[in-house]
Amino acid sequence: MPEQFAQGFTTLKEEIACDSLPVQGSIPTWLEGSLFRTGPAQFEVGQQRYRHWFDGLAMLHSFSFQAGAVSYANKFLQSPAYKAAKETGKISFGEFATDPCRSIFQRVASAFSSESGANANVNISKMGEAFVALTEIPLPVEFDSRTLETVGVIHHDDGVAGQHSTAHPHYDPIRRAGINSITQFGPKSHYNIHTIADGTTQRTLIGSIPVREPAYIHSFGMTENYIVLVEFPLVVNPLSLLTHGKPFIENFQWKPELGTHFHVMRAVDGRVVKSYPGPTFFAFHHINAFERGNDVVVDIVTYPNASIIDNLYLDKVTTNHETALWGAFTRYILPLDGDALIEEAITEEGIELPRINYERNNGREYQFVYSCGGDWANPNDFLNRLVKIDVQAKTAQTWQEDGCYPGEPIFVAAPQAHAEDEGVLLSVVLNSAKGNSFLLVLDATTFRELARAEVPHHIPFSFHGMYSSLREFEGKF
Repeated sequence: MPEQFAQGFTTLKEEIACDSLPVQGSIPTWLEGSLFRTGPAQFEVGQQRYRHWFDGLAMLHSFSFQAGAVSYANKFLQSPAYKAAKETGKISFGEFATDPCRSIFQRVASAFSSESGANANVNISKMGEAFVALTEIPLPVEFDSRTLETVGVIHHDDGVAGQHSTAHPHYDPIRRAGINSITQFGPKSHYNIHTIADGTTQRTLIGSIPVREPAYIHSFGMTENYIVLVEFPLVVNPLSLLTHGKPFIENFQWKPELGTHFHVMRAVDGRVVKSYPGPTFFAFHHINAFERGNDVVVDIVTYPNASIIDNLYLDKVTTNHETALWGAFTRYILPLDGDALIEEAITEEGIELPRINYERNNGREYQFVYSCGGDWANPNDFLNRLVKIDVQAKTAQTWQEDGCYPGEPIFVAAPQAHAEDEGVLLSVVLNSAKGNSFLLVLDATTFRELARAEVPHHIPFSFHGMYSSLREFEGKF
């Protein structure tokens, strides 16, 4: 199986701009805007090789739609990490699981300064009117949405401290502000929850949670009134980040005896109203969270432990990883007037990279989740299907094609949509038989293929992105 999808972890050096991709099927004419993606695209520099999927140098991709046609462009993000690699022929900045040999003095200096490669290969978001690429280092990189040219690293000039943020900020339409969590490592470590109001890059602290051994946190939940931060027992002694000489994630230790802890913070004033001990598990991605009466409901893609991180090292994922690269859809019900949480399995489908109708349902009760998925009976394969889950009926629909490996499905609502699932899904798919990729357009209601647009090269497996309508572009330009 690994030989089928191995190309998804190989370097793409070519940067192109295609005014019109060949389309099979029919793309809805109402789809007018652009899909933006970021992800690792270069896995070696000179004689050095990045060690983990999460480490490769970032490349931006855009698919733009108008009148049923689709264009495509890709361009490397001109981050400090990329520029240094081009200039020196070496890996010059530490990444998630790759670290060039640096002295203890360089390590200490970089841990407490703004030095970073800003290799924003994880997610795309908007900061006010600016389009930004994100990673877990709290330095977004702005790019021009028309040309994909890099504008530059955004430095936050404020008093909110921290060295590691989630790559999944939320947006609060009532406050008109982005919300995120940043971990401050030090003798006194904290999770600092903050906002960034539209029109500014300055962060404002909502609240802070002290922690002795910070956990690795990739995402969090948000309801209409609460922030939900989940601490998994993959934790670090902050001193290790300075003294052990290991790549970032290899300083963390799995301590199952700690269990998992859920913190519910009131968004209006940062007060933690409840903290719940929970069962031991690990997760990258929250699906959604919402309030139901006196309960806070949190939906997460869960793993029994953190071995998923080890299985995504490049020398393992492309040969023979030990366990499945997808998790379980698990619901946790947190009673605000009680002390014990309730755990519930929603579906038997193995899923990862989940998306919902965010604008309509984030922080609210919802019905549908869209995700990549895998076959529990074939754990050595990669994510090879798309899955639509009806959360209320606990049923699932799938799209799958032999030799094809789809990426994160992004939901785009149809104009004047009435139903939650009225729209399309956009997913970048690797076709291992042909050695290239295509953009898949699915009807989100029926889960049937509407169209596909072929790209002349393969696109390495990426993580996340966003869709921006033409209306948003017109508002910006």
